[in-house]
Amino acid sequence: MTDWHVGQRIVSDNSGHVCGKCPACDKGDFLTCKEKVNLGLDNNRWGGGFSKYCLIPGEILRIHKHAIWEIPENLDYEEACVLDPICNAYKAIAQRSSFLPGNDVVVIGTGPLGLFSVQMAKLMGAVNIVMVGLEEDTKKRFAVAKQLGATHLVNGSKEDVVKRCQEICGVDNLGLVLECSGANIALKQSIDMLRPNGEVVRIGMGFKPFNYPINDITSWAISIIGHMAYDSTTWRNAIRLLADGKIKVKPMITHRFGLSEWEKGFELMANKEAIKVILTYDFND
Repeated sequence: MTDWHVGQRIVSDNSGHVCGKCPACDKGDFLTCKEKVNLGLDNNRWGGGFSKYCLIPGEILRIHKHAIWEIPENLDYEEACVLDPICNAYKAIAQRSSFLPGNDVVVIGTGPLGLFSVQMAKLMGAVNIVMVGLEEDTKKRFAVAKQLGATHLVNGSKEDVVKRCQEICGVDNLGLVLECSGANIALKQSIDMLRPNGEVVRIGMGFKPFNYPINDITSWAISIIGHMAYDSTTWRNAIRLLADGKIKVKPMITHRFGLSEWEKGFELMANKEAIKVILTYDFND
């Protein structure tokens, strides 16, 4: 491998293995290859990122030249390390949906995926950007969402989410919901609030069966679009936006710890006291 050199600053798209010959690989959509192995997510011999070094197999770089990207000089590692959720948000709205400037967007879920989705919606020219969260999100995440471009905030613990979003947007303007929470109730609300021919892009992950009358989806021509990861077009454009200062990361970084204190970071994320936790290697070896 001669494309990279020692000391070069790089960021990985988390690919460890793909088959290289399926329809997904043919079109460069490697993260939907049925044989994909993700660094850090799947049980594999390469390990993950919570270590001093991470092994990225040469095999993946022969098949997928953009499994790693060089970090632009004006970006620091803290910004580059969150390119995964940035790229997910970019692909969800810019590549998966039929969004047009002047439309409205509802974003459900106040984690990094949701907050980057708010920023992407603003960049793409959304008029109303409604962030939906819960009571615990009012302590910190709602204020950050407002800072990053949300025009309205809806507390799903106290408000009728469907009614309130339709009041804000108007039933004729609500054509896209980015569902970032993974909760079934949020997916139901997403479908119920949409205008005919509207779209739900489901970014969040959930693992419970979803029971919903399919005829209602058919009758109003609602599209439920599954979303997974990103491709090289996503990465190229997301890196350019980040390097140009059009995407903000720093307001979302609420805590920094050494890797030896990883449990503190996970606990803060679980109880929503944190938005994005940065871990740095702090062992002596």
